[in-house]
Amino acid sequence: MATTLAAQTTIQGQSQTSTNSIWNKLVAFTDSQGRVKTQWFMISLIVQGVFFLPLPAALSFYYGAPASMLFITLGLFFANVISGMGGAGIRVTMGLLATSILVHLLMLAIYII
Repeated sequence: MATTLAAQTTIQGQSQTSTNSIWNKLVAFTDSQGRVKTQWFMISLIVQGVFFLPLPAALSFYYGAPASMLFITLGLFFANVISGMGGAGIRVTMGLLATSILVHLLMLAIYII
């Protein structure tokens, strides 16, 4: 069941409906993944556990990053665990995964570059 959101635009008396925006495609894709929500939850836990939880230790040891990065990483990890086990929707699960990826890539960029 795909979600379709249509934005109404009125310019000098003309009405136009836009349905092919990137946001609408992202929302439709996310909603179509609702039946495999558990799979996305497990992928998210594996990605965060394997790649992101060791990241603060590596950045602190090799690049002198502060230990406070550990709180950011653990906060994102436990937010994902709580939302997945608490029955949050697929949009929340995939949104937390995307947020976690972006935050950790930003941390890598700040301390390595």
